[in-house]
Amino acid sequence: MKQSKKGIGRRQFISNSVKASVGTMVASSFPMIVPASVFGKHAPSNRINVASIGCGRISVGHDMTSIARYAGARIMAVCDLDKKRADAGPAAVRDNYVKAAAYNGGLKGDWDIKVYYDYKELLANKDIDAVHISLPDHQHAIVGVHAVNAGKDVYLQKPAALTIEEGRILSNAVKKSGRILQMGSQQRSIDPWPQFKKVCELVRNGRIGELKTVEVGLPGDPGGGSKTQMPAPSDLNYDAWLGATPEVYYTEDRVHAQDASVKGIASRPGWLRCEQFGAGMITGWGAHHIDTAHWAMNMELSGPTEIWGKAAFPTDDPDYTGLWDVHGIFRTEAMYANGVHMIVSNELPNGVKFIGTEGWLWATRGNYRVTDTDPVADASGVKPIDASDPRILQSVIGPNEVHLYESSEQHANWLDCIKSRKQPVAPIEIGHRSCSACLLHHIAMKLKRKIYWDPVRETFTNNDKEAIAMLSRPRRKKYDF
Repeated sequence: MKQSKKGIGRRQFISNSVKASVGTMVASSFPMIVPASVFGKHAPSNRINVASIGCGRISVGHDMTSIARYAGARIMAVCDLDKKRADAGPAAVRDNYVKAAAYNGGLKGDWDIKVYYDYKELLANKDIDAVHISLPDHQHAIVGVHAVNAGKDVYLQKPAALTIEEGRILSNAVKKSGRILQMGSQQRSIDPWPQFKKVCELVRNGRIGELKTVEVGLPGDPGGGSKTQMPAPSDLNYDAWLGATPEVYYTEDRVHAQDASVKGIASRPGWLRCEQFGAGMITGWGAHHIDTAHWAMNMELSGPTEIWGKAAFPTDDPDYTGLWDVHGIFRTEAMYANGVHMIVSNELPNGVKFIGTEGWLWATRGNYRVTDTDPVADASGVKPIDASDPRILQSVIGPNEVHLYESSEQHANWLDCIKSRKQPVAPIEIGHRSCSACLLHHIAMKLKRKIYWDPVRETFTNNDKEAIAMLSRPRRKKYDF
């Protein structure tokens, strides 16, 4: 696709500007009048060129929206294996820029936005500086590795990986590449939920005494979904969508709605409830809440040592005829080397509660229940932040106490760090450790017994071959790392 002047990269922009300036000086003795925006800090030559890999509901409704508010970046390309979604991508980008014009200095997405159907072709475009990856969970680690190896900085939706092995491969690749990777663990940023950082700082500074127990409330998923075999849509590269996971026949409830309208994109895709592509709510909401727990526990680069529990899976019922097979109701527990006991269950309110020797603290986005289409807010009056004693919440963190990383908004922090080359608030190693903890709870659910983990060596102790085998899954070679 030939790019217009509005769609050129910043390297070409500089070259063209120099040539044009020289030509103008030769042709005329009058001074050239150039808009200030050409030379300002947000000039096209200074903006970060971002590409969207994935054009589904999280990409369109969350990632594009947040990036469009940042004046120092522009989304210049989109990619999706579903041609309908990819082709609708430029309009979604422009719509988000129009909505965000009050924040970004008036940018309206009025430049050429290139469309790709293969993310590897997008990554080969040297004018693209950074990508946000908004794909199904089974694609996160592999596409992330390819992106950093191509020299791109990355914003990666959580969870970090499908397996602990893949998470380690990704983290190692990011470190080796020197690229900036931000996990989509937005509970670490003040906008829109300042309560999580505040509670974590209060816990870290001993406002509830010695931390003893952490309670994490997550929803479970109901069963369902149609197993009816269908021909794969001509607009969808279904084999590439399956990626490194095994070949299975196409049915819409295994992938996403083929309705390309805004309503269709906004609907919750069926892959979220298929273990082939993710672990269910234990990584869906768990990647957020367990990450918050680790932040407060000062265990961000470690993990539990003992994990146990139980869960109900739809497939436990011999009469079950549905497609979806991730866990439903559950309760899992874990012990950490610092003596903290973690309980994770759908029976607990959605959020994170820290219980210490001198009180407790609580943070949540809100109370949610899961329907057959999506988690929805449950208006039950749950407070976003609470404490055993209101005076704890009024406590001021002193200058010599622990102050956690200050991030205004997750995408803005990522883009700021691309410019500064400093580490973001949720770097990959922390994201990998949070994801690993979630996956350990999932392994305990599957094995229905206690498992013992060495967070330093990242393997199971006592030569637990059954558990060790679950640290990885076979991958199809043509879509592997």
